[in-house]
Amino acid sequence: MRQRRPWVPLALVLALAGCGAPVPRETPAAALPPMPEPASGWTAKPGWHAQRFMVAAANPLATQAGYDMLRAGGSALDAAIAVQMVLGLVEPQSSGIGGGAFLLLWDGRALQAWDGRETAPKVADPRAFLKPDGQPLPFLQAIDGGRAVATPGVVPMLEAAHREAGRLPWARLFEPAIALAEGGFAISPRLHSLLVGNARLQRDPLARAYFFDAAGQPHPVGHRLRNPALAAVLRAIAQRGSAAMSTGPIATDLVRRVDQHAVPGVLTEADLAAYQPRRREALCTDWLQRWRVCGFPPPSSGHLALMQILGVLERLPPPAQPLQGGLPGPDWLHQYTEAARLAYADRGRFVADPDFVPAPGGDWSTLLADEYLRRRAALVGARSMGQAPAGEPVPSPLSWADMPEQPEHGTSHISIVDGEGRALAMTTTIEYLFGAGLMADGGTGLGGGYLLNNEMSDFSARPADSQGRPIANRIEPGKRPRSSMSPTLVFDRQGGPGPVMSLGSPGGPAIIHFVAKTLIAHLQWGLDAQRAIDLPNFGSFNGPTVLESRRFPAATLDALRARGHEVNETALPSGLQAIRRTPDGWSGGSDPRREGVVMGD
Repeated sequence: MRQRRPWVPLALVLALAGCGAPVPRETPAAALPPMPEPASGWTAKPGWHAQRFMVAAANPLATQAGYDMLRAGGSALDAAIAVQMVLGLVEPQSSGIGGGAFLLLWDGRALQAWDGRETAPKVADPRAFLKPDGQPLPFLQAIDGGRAVATPGVVPMLEAAHREAGRLPWARLFEPAIALAEGGFAISPRLHSLLVGNARLQRDPLARAYFFDAAGQPHPVGHRLRNPALAAVLRAIAQRGSAAMSTGPIATDLVRRVDQHAVPGVLTEADLAAYQPRRREALCTDWLQRWRVCGFPPPSSGHLALMQILGVLERLPPPAQPLQGGLPGPDWLHQYTEAARLAYADRGRFVADPDFVPAPGGDWSTLLADEYLRRRAALVGARSMGQAPAGEPVPSPLSWADMPEQPEHGTSHISIVDGEGRALAMTTTIEYLFGAGLMADGGTGLGGGYLLNNEMSDFSARPADSQGRPIANRIEPGKRPRSSMSPTLVFDRQGGPGPVMSLGSPGGPAIIHFVAKTLIAHLQWGLDAQRAIDLPNFGSFNGPTVLESRRFPAATLDALRARGHEVNETALPSGLQAIRRTPDGWSGGSDPRREGVVMGD
């Protein structure tokens, strides 16, 4: 594999100096959605090139597992399954078999959208996260323990997709994770940093015994961590498929952990056995006349919000200099964040599980219609609107309430292209950092295990507003919570049928901004994939304008404030992965804010 170090402007090098632990100049934290995982430093990435195939994932051991599957003749999907199983072991704070995922897959002929999002238990209570006085529980109280656990979906979804697009035997794909779980892996600096001071995991007996030493201190960087319980669970799934997790002793143990927690949940073995992945129709939207951007439909809000932002920007007069000194300038940032306010307002009102909530006018494309985006773009003026109202894409008798902003958390992203042009983008999650803080071991008693999600907290804590109007993303039995995950494949309308780009990121509600930044910087401004990822992060969640700490000059902040923006600087630790077709193969980039790498031949 050939590598090269990209050219980086001197101004950007200086801006990155000392970014290991950014200290904000101002961070009114209450005004911002908390980030899914704390920042853990900056490691410059070279950018990668390969001729035949490529894997990009958030941990080198996971990337290696996917690479090995491709070298063995596996498909992109085969590689993704191997990557996911290793990520659940080495990056347990973000994803794993106790969570869910969205998979966007080009199988060489057609685009598939596989929904492995978790579901609410069949007896879920819409008021489960309200206190007796009707006010929402504090976030850290809501996410803890059994009450927060939804029915996991990633394993049955991957199994269903593998039946259609897999090349290697299902059991073969689990071998790297099983070997690492049994033999052990070295704790990475990022995992160690996230364990330091983590009281939630200390309260769970399995997690405490696994992640911490006898004195209650997290195992140090480089400590070889073995997980025999997870190895046994993965071996059972490799042999019996997803049924091994949804029925039998593994399912019984999972439900027991949820039911017997100090804050019990209502998940049952019947919920596990009844879970069905959904195969949905991907949403594809033309952009800048040349590109066709494809993403995931609801219950993800990702593609709709992303393309609303890009669509509004496309209908505004472009600034003379979008980049200043190699960084997004204030005129462009003003337009971008105003477009983002409009998109997040619509996201908060309309988007939820389509099996429960109809699209405006019966079609999600109404939110991306040319006439509607022109009306929304007309609201962007010389000064910031501060907070945007939701729009009305079509007249409707339904009256939804706006969902109040609440935290949405941790994920990981995988991008892969194989030697035959098949490609995928998969974003995978257990929600908050280390999920519900609750570990299951399949009843093995061997030590270690896997973490359970807290996806129930991705629903609106309030089922309705003060006027009694329902919130689209309220809890309902069997429903899938709204997500911001944005796995994205890009096609060239002037080229061949296969994707030319795969990308995505973790980051909770900021995922949409991270993906938008990378698309714009790469496909519109001409930066290569790695330099596009390296650019500072920014956005708005329909409130303050948020900029990555110490990455923008003071003149940019001052210019935005002069336009009426409330500017907040904070850590925005994206975890972007991106792969782009080139004339001689593929180029890839991985986020310097996390531990990911790209491999290929």
